[in-house]
Amino acid sequence: MLKELKLQEEYIKLDQLLKFVDIADSGGHAKIMILSGDVKVNNEIATQRGKKIRVGDIVEVGEVKIKVIEG
Repeated sequence: MLKELKLQEEYIKLDQLLKFVDIADSGGHAKIMILSGDVKVNNEIATQRGKKIRVGDIVEVGEVKIKVIEG
């Protein structure tokens, strides 16, 4: 499933994005998902919860892909 996230700012942090699109229930849940290697950014496993996600990036969690577009 592909979702699109319209980004109004220059970037959003990875853990905030996961909460914003309702993949993670909380910041702690997002942290666990990221540290366990369940999250990819642009086809690479992301382990930094503060990673800056910008327009054009694609975040994957399981079968869900989030494409960040300009909003």
